[in-house]
Amino acid sequence: MEKGLIAIAAALAVMTGMVTGIGEASVARQAVESIGKNPDAADKIRSMAILGAAISETCAIYGMLVAFLIIFVLGA
Repeated sequence: MEKGLIAIAAALAVMTGMVTGIGEASVARQAVESIGKNPDAADKIRSMAILGAAISETCAIYGMLVAFLIIFVLGA
């Protein structure tokens, strides 16, 4: 029973990576759409999109770290 709960907790922690991927795809879609509407602002839009993707990627990395901690510390 305990191992099943640990697996569920780790799966929930890993889901942050899935949600982050969806968010980053949304950012990329909006950036491409914005550059299409206003090509003069492409440099600013691109830099903000990359910064936003980098910040949101840290959420996925933290989720993976928490999943590893749950599996190897609580699972042992």
